[in-house]
Amino acid sequence: MSMHRRRFLQLATAGLALASNRAGAQAKGRVVVIGGGYGGATVARYLRLWEPSIEVDLVEREPAFVSCPLSNLVIGGHASIDDVSRGYAGLAKLGVVVIADSASAIDPARKTVRLARGPELRYDRLVVSPGVDFLFSAMPNYEAAAREGRVLHAWKAGAETVALRKRLEEMRDGGVYVLSIPLAPYRCPPGPYERACQVASYFKKAKPRSKVLVLDANEDITSKGSLFRRAWAELYPGLIEYQPNAVAVDVDGAARTVKLELDDVKGDVLNVVPPHRAGEIAAAAGLITHNQRWCNVDWRSMESTAVPGIHVLGDATLAAPAMAKAGHMANQQGKVCAAAIIAMLAGRPPNPEPVYLSTCYSFVSATEAIHVASVHQWNDKEKTVTIVPGANGISAARSEQEGRYAWAWARNIWADMLA
Repeated sequence: MSMHRRRFLQLATAGLALASNRAGAQAKGRVVVIGGGYGGATVARYLRLWEPSIEVDLVEREPAFVSCPLSNLVIGGHASIDDVSRGYAGLAKLGVVVIADSASAIDPARKTVRLARGPELRYDRLVVSPGVDFLFSAMPNYEAAAREGRVLHAWKAGAETVALRKRLEEMRDGGVYVLSIPLAPYRCPPGPYERACQVASYFKKAKPRSKVLVLDANEDITSKGSLFRRAWAELYPGLIEYQPNAVAVDVDGAARTVKLELDDVKGDVLNVVPPHRAGEIAAAAGLITHNQRWCNVDWRSMESTAVPGIHVLGDATLAAPAMAKAGHMANQQGKVCAAAIIAMLAGRPPNPEPVYLSTCYSFVSATEAIHVASVHQWNDKEKTVTIVPGANGISAARSEQEGRYAWAWARNIWADMLA
């Protein structure tokens, strides 16, 4: 009987505590990973690749991984949701037990994870990679408007991505699409400006009398600003209006209005992205340490500074200086975390000087892209991760070659995460 089949039968037994009395060799330990995104999938895969004796359970509520990077192409009509989706079968083949469920509670003292529907999971080390949840309380009427289908954020790739595309297709020519950006930090700094490009690309072809209105709570474009401004001016003259320092404080779904601090803005399609925080399970487990939003970690191991034995990855972390909340960065964190857990379970210290690499592509048209890249390393003097001097920069200009690189990057990193 395969290891995957044996573990599946263990999990299927109601109330089983998942003890480690499996037949065969004693495992070095069991790691539970909550969340199957860029960080969680990567750490699960590399734990199995680098130390197959470690048992790995991956808890993920969604049936497939849907990438936030490149999902704006779906909104622009230049890709399908299937183009940016991948399954978890490759991880299962490596012996990762993929559990289609949600984590409802963590008990650090007992080292257990309670599932919404399944049995309790025991762990020796826990990895929490929950992504983000939204601070809807910042906009009192947002949730009601969302339930009525009058406002979308589409900042978690999947059903809302497809829904936003449908809204744009249904919108009248001459209508206004309003995109509201929260104050940084938020998931994927260049993502909103890429989205403005993608919607403008669609309007230019199909609804040329329409308009993209960008309401940015920040003082200026937060990433690749000069490149985005040039793309807007050269590719979409008159289509995109950008307003900085425009903080959304509420929405009125019935009136199709975004309420700013000093003004109200009407639109035909409201795409309002609320402020973020670490995912709910991180909050419930006491992992949030900063501004009631983010989780601080030791960057040499990705271990929480608040709760020993638990590692936090991805957008949920309190980012180091100049470190973006980005998919590639979460992937890198997953590898650093996997190496650290293997060392710690064996009684060794983790690598004292880990390195993190990140490249982030943004499509400004159907085929042209731009990028920003950086290399980060543990800085013992600063006691955090900092950019390696001279190891960061952005594209000289947009190009179709960069667009080809972007798709190659995506296919390679998805394979790296998901086998």
